[in-house]
Amino acid sequence: MPRVKRISEVVGILKNKESIRNIGIIAHVDHGKTTTSDSLLAAAGLLSPSLAGRALALDYLEEEQQRQMTIKAANVSLYYEMDGKPYIINLIDTPGHVDFSGRVTRALRAIDGAIVVVDAVEGVMTQTETVIRQALGERVRPVLYINKIDRLVKELKLPPEKIQETLARIVREVNTLIDMYGEPEQREKWKISFADNTVAIGSSKDRWGFTVKQAQQKGIKFSDVIDAFSRDDVEWLRQKTPLHEALLEMVISKHPPPHVAQKYRISKIWKGDLESEVGRAMLECDENGPTVMAVTDVRVDPQAGVVATGRLFSGTISEGDSVIIVGRNISGRVQQVGVYMGPAREMVGSIPSGNIPAVLGLADVRAGDTIGTVETVPFESLKYVSEPVVTISVEPKYSRDLPKLVEFLNKLTIEDPTLVTVVRPETGEYLISGMGTLHLEIALTWIQKAGLEVVSGRPIILYRESVQSKGREFEGKSPNRHNRIYTRVEPLEPEIIELIRKGELFDEMDRKQVAKILREHGWDADEARNVWTIDGRGNILVDATKGAQYLQESKMMILGGFQRVMQEGPLAAENMRGVKAVLTQVELHEDPVHRGYAQIAPATWRSLYASVLSASPVLLEPVLKIEAKVSQEFMGAVTSTITSKRGKILDVKQAEYVTVVVGEIPASETFDLSEAMRSATMGKAFWATEFSEWKPVPASLRDKVIQEIRKRKGMPPEIPTIEQFVEE
Repeated sequence: MPRVKRISEVVGILKNKESIRNIGIIAHVDHGKTTTSDSLLAAAGLLSPSLAGRALALDYLEEEQQRQMTIKAANVSLYYEMDGKPYIINLIDTPGHVDFSGRVTRALRAIDGAIVVVDAVEGVMTQTETVIRQALGERVRPVLYINKIDRLVKELKLPPEKIQETLARIVREVNTLIDMYGEPEQREKWKISFADNTVAIGSSKDRWGFTVKQAQQKGIKFSDVIDAFSRDDVEWLRQKTPLHEALLEMVISKHPPPHVAQKYRISKIWKGDLESEVGRAMLECDENGPTVMAVTDVRVDPQAGVVATGRLFSGTISEGDSVIIVGRNISGRVQQVGVYMGPAREMVGSIPSGNIPAVLGLADVRAGDTIGTVETVPFESLKYVSEPVVTISVEPKYSRDLPKLVEFLNKLTIEDPTLVTVVRPETGEYLISGMGTLHLEIALTWIQKAGLEVVSGRPIILYRESVQSKGREFEGKSPNRHNRIYTRVEPLEPEIIELIRKGELFDEMDRKQVAKILREHGWDADEARNVWTIDGRGNILVDATKGAQYLQESKMMILGGFQRVMQEGPLAAENMRGVKAVLTQVELHEDPVHRGYAQIAPATWRSLYASVLSASPVLLEPVLKIEAKVSQEFMGAVTSTITSKRGKILDVKQAEYVTVVVGEIPASETFDLSEAMRSATMGKAFWATEFSEWKPVPASLRDKVIQEIRKRKGMPPEIPTIEQFVEE
């Protein structure tokens, strides 16, 4: 196997777009992504073949090795020769656990093709469906690798015809997902099949695998595979059908090079003018065009500082370049440009478009930013499949460590935007919110490994507040009684909330575009045209005043009052969601001295709080989708475990060897779900959860939950009344 000995050879190939493939490995947790990556690293000479399949080299963090799971996405550039021609495969190995799905979302922006890894016994699981849906949403082409074939032979002892039936079923399930989530132009073209060589089978642990085309070329039948297992000669399989050949040749022949992929991907992920200079340069992947890069990952290196990794869609990025962070009025100078080789960065000086560079020197850059040499439209915001639903409080054991803790929490949120940190002023606690308990557990582990001793509270579920009916209009008076603000609230349509959640409707959008989208969803033309702000939590403020004086001078103060109410609803001071607030009238004092922030903001929030309380306010809890795969004998145990935790069974499907139970369960009931599920099924259930939706807390529990939250936050137990905010 040829191996690149000098980084200069890699740089030479990086300039030839035909020779580049940007790919990722995506799958459900424990289906074998990182083990698969080992084989590819060994093929490129970056890992000893004797260690491949066991080294988990791209799980280079100690925590990942100990837990046997990927937590961060790892980048590596691989060299491979096919038919005498050299290729560079820029590979990203992504996490499979739903708590780290934010990293998958970010990785997909950078790649054009994905190897979907599926366990032959477990089949298509919850997170498999999620990552395929995410990939198709970013127009990333999937191919399939069915892993752990050895389990079908050794564990289930299936005959060849049954194994083929199992594999065909997995292919059908993946094609159903492509049918369901693929776009019309790609749906048929991107379906996978053995005949088309878009499906490989094998065993990553034993490092063998093949496509149908390779099996025919090498004269291997499935019975030969079973014979090899029966005589315990996996080495023969490994020599005859090395896994890296199957996967890398499938990637090179089926995944597009960057200049081909960008022609259909750019219109999906960038909403600027495709006929502009920047638009044409990105469609053509022109290395001589303006530099435009989508940042997908940011790490804080103790020695080098902030390292931003992402996809360079046009132009060439070089050491010394001056660049801007688009839309944020921040500029900086690139100090170094490199490519990732697992945990190591190799400096290359300059990289042309179509690649995934690592850029040093931009201290203020964040994942999701667009950087470039010209001011342009930024890339579509990244659409995370979940949102933070669990939080813990942390405080340093020794007060002297407070500055260090603040600095480290800042580093964590830079590296992982799905971790949210908030300081609660009244208690001095730091709250960390994440996608799930494991997400927070890992964050705490990293804090401790940084040498900080902290005291943490137990995990708490985050709730949301909303309204169920149209509220009345109320007058809010300023503390000096010289200003009056009149507002009312009503529920926002579910489809509008979803557009905000998906990032298809956001505050930075051109207001004409916002108005067009809202009119298409049934809004009145005047209201659609006068949207003041779109809150990322899923709330909108509309100006419906007519000829109001001094309104523009007071706009930012009214927005401040609106944001306070959206951050802390009246029921339990939780974030509000799905609220349309309408500013109906204002009476403002002519003297600016009498209409400062301390007057206008309180008048706004008093009016809004009163209207919310008149609009059937509701507390929403996060509900998770749960999918469990178990043998028929334990089906009853699984369903009773779910229903005993306020869960609901949505579907029970009988697959060939397992029963699939699909249900939903409130996040607040899942803290001991692992123990309950394990004891009920003797540890024989495979199951996974992912965020599904926000649902009202049942009426029987509502008051108790609200009181618990208010008590925890040091608030009076009684929900405030309208009279506390306004005079009726």
